[in-house]
Order: sequence, then structure tokens, then C-alpha cells
Amino acid sequence: MKNSIAIAFAFISFGAMAQLKGTVLGSNGTTQEPIEGAKVYLLNAKAGDITCDAGNFELILPRTLPDTLVFSALGYISDTVVVTKEDRFINMKVVLFADEVLPEIIVEYRKNTKTISKLKVLAVEEISLGELRKAACCNLSESFETNVSVDVNFTDAVSGARTIQMMGLEGVYTQIQFENIPYLRGLEQPFGLSSFPGTWINSIQITKGTGNVVNGYESMAGLVNIEMFKPQDMDAFFLNGYGNIYGRAELNAHGSVHVGKKWSTALFAHGSGMFAENNHNHDNFMDAPMGTLFSFNNRWHYQGEKMEAQIGVNSYLESKYGGEVGYRKGSKNGLYGMETDAKHLDVYAKTGFFMKKPYNSIGVIYNLKYQENDALFGVRQFKGVEKRGYINGVFESIIGNTMHKYKVGLSGVFVDMDQQMDSLTDNRVEIVPGAFAEYTYTGPRLTTVIGARGDYHNLYKFQFSPRVHAKYAITEFTDLRVTAGKGWRVPNYMIDNISLLATSRQWIAPTETQPEISWNFGGSLVQSFKLFGNQASVVVDYYHTLFERQLIVDRDENVHQIIFRNMTSKSFSNSFQTEFSFTPFNRFDIRLAYKFLDVRAEYGGQLQQKVMVPKHRGFINVAYHTRNNKWEFDVTASVFGTSRLPVAQLDSVTFTTDNLSNVYPQLSAQITYKHKKWDFYIGGENLTNYRQQHPIIDAENPFGTYFDATRIWAPVMGINVYAGFRYVIEHKKHE
Repeated sequence: MKNSIAIAFAFISFGAMAQLKGTVLGSNGTTQEPIEGAKVYLLNAKAGDITCDAGNFELILPRTLPDTLVFSALGYISDTVVVTKEDRFINMKVVLFADEVLPEIIVEYRKNTKTISKLKVLAVEEISLGELRKAACCNLSESFETNVSVDVNFTDAVSGARTIQMMGLEGVYTQIQFENIPYLRGLEQPFGLSSFPGTWINSIQITKGTGNVVNGYESMAGLVNIEMFKPQDMDAFFLNGYGNIYGRAELNAHGSVHVGKKWSTALFAHGSGMFAENNHNHDNFMDAPMGTLFSFNNRWHYQGEKMEAQIGVNSYLESKYGGEVGYRKGSKNGLYGMETDAKHLDVYAKTGFFMKKPYNSIGVIYNLKYQENDALFGVRQFKGVEKRGYINGVFESIIGNTMHKYKVGLSGVFVDMDQQMDSLTDNRVEIVPGAFAEYTYTGPRLTTVIGARGDYHNLYKFQFSPRVHAKYAITEFTDLRVTAGKGWRVPNYMIDNISLLATSRQWIAPTETQPEISWNFGGSLVQSFKLFGNQASVVVDYYHTLFERQLIVDRDENVHQIIFRNMTSKSFSNSFQTEFSFTPFNRFDIRLAYKFLDVRAEYGGQLQQKVMVPKHRGFINVAYHTRNNKWEFDVTASVFGTSRLPVAQLDSVTFTTDNLSNVYPQLSAQITYKHKKWDFYIGGENLTNYRQQHPIIDAENPFGTYFDATRIWAPVMGINVYAGFRYVIEHKKHE
């Protein structure tokens, strides 16, 4: 073994198959840093991985050993490790030394842009930067266009707001985090998806079902974690410009600077707007609201001998207006208008402390947020102010050896929220201290995570949340996962349903607010195999969410009202999804998927399907790039099945007899050309030009009794063609 590689093994005894994970570091003789994009390859098994931005890799060792494990990275001396049956291990640390003399040798290994980690207990679906750049990805709400697990829908036909759905449940039941910090909670939830620029995102992790107790108590349908670019390993400068045929334009810029040996910082800036008035369906309403968004983020990274820290500040200002053609912000010309204004400021920090005892660590997350939201829909107004604080501290260690790990911690949530809509008010102060513990067993084939947390809410008393997850490696190519657990949240009937102000229906507030409680049970099967000599995989999952308590939004009981009431009958969701991925030949990928949703609750006095949730969805994505990586081609198509619609027959007036939506297709495509430091892309959305006819009920009388702009289930705008560019300056090597 050469002296250029230093390896730390954590040995355990196991059966015929073992998991292998580790970290690849690069050394210039004085300092060590994680290597992103290092190739780790088993010669005989012909399997490998590429290290992430933290230098981590993960593999399943084959049954047939010995095998030769090769480590290589551009600018570093390659090295090898012979893995034998006597030398089975699960953790590895590798140091490759920089080569300043030998000529460059480029080793290429391509990792899929969307993967499910084989080693994580939960079925974590990772969307990488390559997957995100298959579409324009102007903001977070548009970052799931090539993904079938998350649906993104418009909430109404005037505000342009979007919401996500997982397993057919609204976005409020999905825990959204920014690098494990709670994000898009409270007042920020309905319009916040468009406030996070897509060019800031390095990757997204999607987890279905209840997550780990470490992340909090609100994960009911799933968890979406957003990873931004980090100052210590991002490009020196990045510039992106975008424009489309409807008058939307944006400009993004970010860059990083290393300040001394321990500090690095990054600045992110975004400006966008819709500057043209569109009315292509001739209903006298703007197809999309006009307005501007300005976002700014500054983050710092500190790497010391005894601790590591990330500190940042994030802010944005958004102002939009829409409604009838000719309406302008603040105008009093008798036209129906929609206005939204949002102000946001939050400060966040993450600190990790290194301890002398191996495998011991302490991490603390802090977050302070201020949010203002004002909205106007015709004559209906909403005003809200929120102040929020969050802290989460975790201690991690082992029991005897690395087969037995545990985490314990404390958390605290503070929320001061004032909401006013018309004559209704909903003001509250929430204080929620909590404690949690989690145990992980890592065996030869079986890995289990058992966790529980207790939280005391100042208004709703003690809440207990148990959760259990397990992964069993049936073979080195087949993984079975199961999960079960409880999640809960406090609903905010006003801000959670603010888009329903785009109707003349009267709101009937709930008599009392109760915490929503759900139990989620499910599992997934991941099978990798060779098809015609090339790599393929199949993923099948099923999840059942059963509500113990829920705030029901009933639009069927009274045609003139929207009634908010606590659940008195059943409420559940069944979600089934299967996905097939195949690489028929080099540089060409195909992904097929099908999803079935059965989401029911009591509406109008009977158990029936939730409105605007398609039961069926088909999906296909095809991607190809040329051998020299100069050209990339991507096509995504979806077919959405029928969904139940709210009642549109009022008194003796019938605007439509449709109680089901139509089956409709969606098609998007993008072509990217790369030249040195530049990327140029052009693409199209809704290329089938499918549009919902008459998305607004009684658009001729927006202040009348029957007006309703919330019965929307398909695109309002037709074919959209866009173009843009990216420009990158990388840091100098060994800077």
C-alpha cells in the first residue's frame, strides 16, 4: 500500500454482504479538504460512486471478494485498496495527495442526476444540480418539473401562487427545510415557494412519510430539504439570465470569497419580475400577475480546529398585482384587483463542535424570522405579521461500537402571529419546548432507526411522537424499507387557505382550533439490475396517511360558504407510485413513472375524494448529452387524470355541469449548449398548449355572488418559450 493514502477502518463482523461508506480528502501537504467528484470504483464488481460536495461516497460490497477499490480525482495521485473477506469494514477515510508534477489525466464517471441512497434508512430521493438544470428552474416551485413524487399546482387563477402536494396532501403537511432549518412555515407558506431562487439550490432531498424525530414534529406527509451552495466549495462567480415570451425576466448572481484560512463567505442576489399584461383566454382577467421580487442572501462558513459554523442572513421583498385587465396596484378604478406584498428577514446559524472522544459530536441550529404578508382580493383584505424563533441542539455518540448509535437533543419553537381577514382575527403566541431521542442499529443487512420525541405546547399541552424506520438489504441489488410514525401541527386556517379569498363565498371560521394529528405507514422497494447489459432500476412505494384530527375545508356543504370545521369522520390518503429508470446506451437516460392517489375526507356530509387531486398521473423523462458534453437535451411529459371539482351550481344558476376535470397532457423540453464558461439554454413549457377553459366562474361579475377563481385544475397560460444563459468563473486550483 502506498504512503499517499491514509485509511481509518471501523471493523464490524457481518454476513455475506457489507456496506461501505467513507470520505475522500485531498491534501496539498499542509491542509486537507473534501474532494467533490472523486471516483471510487470496484474493478471486478464494476460498480462505483462519485463523492458529493462533502467528499462522501457509499457502496455495497459484492459477495465475491477480494476486489480492488480504486480512488482517483483530477489533480491528485490515484491509489488503490484491496478489499478481502478478512478486511470487511463500513467506514473509511481516504487522503489523496496533490500531484503538481504529473500531467493531468481526466477520469470520467457519470452519476445519475436523481438517485435514492442505498445506505440511508429512509428512502431519500436526491435531486442533484444536473437534474435541476434540466429545466429553467427559476424558483423553488419550478424545481420539481422533472420529478413525479412532488406535484406543484396553482392555487387560484388570479394570484399566481403555487403550492406543493405530496401523497395528495397539501403542502402544509410536508415539512420543508433549508439545510435542516424549518422553512416556509406560517405566513410564508402560501407564496414562499416563488421567493427562493432556483439558481441558489445545489440539491434537494425528498423523503416520503414521517421523517426522523431530530427534524421536528411537523413531518406528516414527507420532508423536502433544500441544500444551497456553500461558500467553502462553490464557484467564485456565477451569473444567470432568463426571459420568456410572456414578459417574465430575471437576473441571478452569486459568488464566494475565501477570507484567510478559516473563513469563507458567499453573496447571493436575485431580481425578477413579470412586466407584461397577458389575457390570452380573453376572459378580461390577467393570466398571470405582474410585479417584482428581490432576494438577497449572505452566508459565512468558519472551519476551526474545535468547531465548524455556518452563519447567514436571508431577505426578500415581493410585490405583485393582478385581476382584471387594466388594474394597477393601488388603483381605485372599479376593477377587480389582486395585490400581495411580502417582507421577509431571517437570520440562521449552524454550529458543530468537535470532541476529543471519537464519534462524539454536538450540533446546534438557530433561526430567527420576521415576516409580513398583506393581500387584497377584490374587496377582501388580509394582513399578517409573524415573529418566529427556533433552536435545535443534538448530541450524537455510539454505544460500544458503530453498530449502535444514538442521538439525543432539545428543541424550542416560539411563534408570535397576528392575522386579520375581513372581520375575522386569529392572533396567537405559541411556545413549544421539546426533547427527543433516536437509536440506530446498523447490522449486516438490517438497519433500524427508533425514535421518539415529546413536545409541550403552551396552548395544546403535551404531544408525543413515536417513529420507527427500517431498511433491509435483501441482496446487494434489492433494498426494502418500511416506516411508521406520528406527526402533528397547529393549523392556521387563514394563511393556509388564503387563495380561497379569490371567491365570493363567505368564510365560516372553526369554533375552536385543535392540533392536526396523523399517522403514516408505508414502505418502498428498490431493485437495481442489468437490462440488455445496461444499468436499470425499479422503485415501488406505498404510503397510507390516517388522520386522527384534521381541520376540514368544506366547499360542498353550502354553495355560498367555505366552512372550516374539525374532522368528525374519516380522513385518509393512499399513495402508490412506481418508477422505472433505464440507460439503454451511454449518455441516454429514460425514466418512466406512474402514481395513484386516493385522498378522502368528509365533504358535504359524505366521504368523498378531495377536490383538485388527480387520481392518476403518468410521467416520462428522456435525457441525452453528447460525448463532448457540449449539448444536452431533455424532454419531460406528464398525463394527469381526472379530479373531483367543487360544486359550481349555485341556486338556480348553472355555470357548468362538470364535476370532474378532464384528462390532460403536459410537455416540456430544453436544449443546453455549453461553451467554455458559458451555458446557453432554450426551452418550452406546456408545449401541448393545453389550457383550462373558463378557469374563473362568472368572470363578468367579479364582485357578484357567484364569482370563483379557485376552481383551477390545469394551466391557464398556453405554450411558453424561454431562453437564458449561465456564466461561471471557478476558483483557481489550490487557492
